[in-house]
Amino acid sequence: MNKFFPFNKITTGINIIKANGGPLNALKKLFRQDELKIGTLVGIDEMGNRYYENNMYFYGRNRWVEYDDSVGLNYDASQIPAEWYGWIHYKTDLLPCHDPSRPKYKWIAKHTENETGTERQYVPYSTTPPKIQAWVPPKNN
Repeated sequence: MNKFFPFNKITTGINIIKANGGPLNALKKLFRQDELKIGTLVGIDEMGNRYYENNMYFYGRNRWVEYDDSVGLNYDASQIPAEWYGWIHYKTDLLPCHDPSRPKYKWIAKHTENETGTERQYVPYSTTPPKIQAWVPPKNN
């Protein structure tokens, strides 16, 4: 009977839509992330990113991050802080809040995303004169 009527797949799809906030929110999330998943929320970082895990998925696909809604469609992997990087990439199974070996010093800087391509990008100041001078067209009087 399941060969012709895949009820388990239909009920799984309905459960995923319910877990993602109903049909409208599921469509928004599907548009933003290109897939719908259901999982256990394991943590939220200081930037508002939510980290999920579901071991029913294949290894390598069972951990994922949902970026904060404030970034819209402008999200990238540099928005994952270092403490969550190890967990999301399977370097450790310990969550950042449960890792006793993680250093916690006052002088450690807060995480910032890669700002290349924005107006806040890092541009080094050069003290050496250029070897080639740019051509300046003559002014017509």
